[in-house]
Amino acid sequence: MIEFLGIGAVTIMVVSYGLEQRHPLFVALFALGCTLAAFYALLIGSYPFLVAEGIWAVLAARRYLRLRR
Repeated sequence: MIEFLGIGAVTIMVVSYGLEQRHPLFVALFALGCTLAAFYALLIGSYPFLVAEGIWAVLAARRYLRLRR
């Protein structure tokens, strides 16, 4: 069951990354996908992946806030 969280997170990340030129909300969706992927990494005990996805989530959230202004 937990695998669906990982699959969903990666799917959200890939789709939103491909569409982020269309609207700033896709950047926010990418940040959400990264956050979900980080949570998945925490649940499976993959701490290097947790750190990497956490960094991506923060960078994407900052980029969204900058685009929103």
